Amino acid sequence: MPTVSDLLAANLHDVFGNRDAVSRRAAIEASFTPDVAFIDPEETVTGWDALEAKAAGLLDGAPADFVFADDGLAYVSADTGVQGWTFGPAGSPAARGVDIITVRDGRITELRTLLHE
Repeated sequence: MPTVSDLLAANLHDVFGNRDAVSRRAAIEASFTPDVAFIDPEETVTGWDALEAKAAGLLDGAPADFVFADDGLAYVSADTGVQGWTFGPAGSPAARGVDIITVRDGRITELRTLLHE
């Protein structure tokens, strides 16, 4: 069973940082519950399809050199994890934020994204 740290990494790199739709979908199904809630400043969406649409929308709307990268240490407990991230050209982020995940039975049930102002 994946750890909370594993799931933080999968969320950032295998889902939101992955421009390949097929492997991104496989990562979503492996790492998230089918009824996952994704909450960001724009809206709350539920389920694999909605999460995939959010990831695809971010990546498809960004220049090819934009990447997600870890920003600082991850913080974890038995069922919660927090990871800071950057998004933009390597070394010159255009955006910063944190992801907070809630985990049950080795899968993410809720993903909350907060953006740096």
